[in-house]
Amino acid sequence: MYQPYKWLVFAPLLVLSTCFFVGLGVIMIFLFDDRVANRTTGAWWARFNAFITPMRVTVIGRENIEKGRSYVVVSNHQSSYDIFVLFGWLGIDLKWVIKTELRKYPVFGYAVEKGGNIVIDRSNPREAYKSLEKARQKVVGGTSIIILPEGTRGRTGELGEFKKGAFWLARDLGLPILPITITGTREILPPKTLDLFPGRATMRIHAPVDASAYAEDETDRLIEDVRNIIRSGLPGGHNQSEPEKP
Repeated sequence: MYQPYKWLVFAPLLVLSTCFFVGLGVIMIFLFDDRVANRTTGAWWARFNAFITPMRVTVIGRENIEKGRSYVVVSNHQSSYDIFVLFGWLGIDLKWVIKTELRKYPVFGYAVEKGGNIVIDRSNPREAYKSLEKARQKVVGGTSIIILPEGTRGRTGELGEFKKGAFWLARDLGLPILPITITGTREILPPKTLDLFPGRATMRIHAPVDASAYAEDETDRLIEDVRNIIRSGLPGGHNQSEPEKP
């Protein structure tokens, strides 16, 4: 019975809500700035689409976020629904670091650019450097950068290998790393499919990691430490804490 709902109700509302909130976000940027737009229309868009899925989200460890502090946020990536969880429930202004190819997608590409996100052309080192300089200007007063270091959604649910970019960026910008573990989204929308289902997701916010405490030649150790922290929040991990009510 859910499949007709998915196609006849959810899918049209997803398209309409995306267009509506992108338009509203552009107005908010014009009246205020992209930080206000991201923390309002971006969060509203994510929560609305989570509600109509329906997906219920539980947050653990919100006390690990210091108000007004900027971070390089790194999270595991199990589903496209991770974006709804992060945008809707993390509660901080996020700038995404994304591939330049994504700018060509209608509506989404426009929203990416207007929202002040960091677009990196990995095939052009000079342009990539300019993007990092732009990132340096953005991460002030609580604005954070988010990178999904696995680079793609894992098919098996196991944590993939991490790319080094997020960790180099954290050291270069002098920012702490905020590890995030998301569970449950893979069962709601498995990667590489349209098999959408209602469900529950959990976002565990771990204590920040000081990247500056690691020497330049200890990047691999930093990556492994952060990866182990994120893995500790996956099923079978040993990280225990009382959940915050949704």
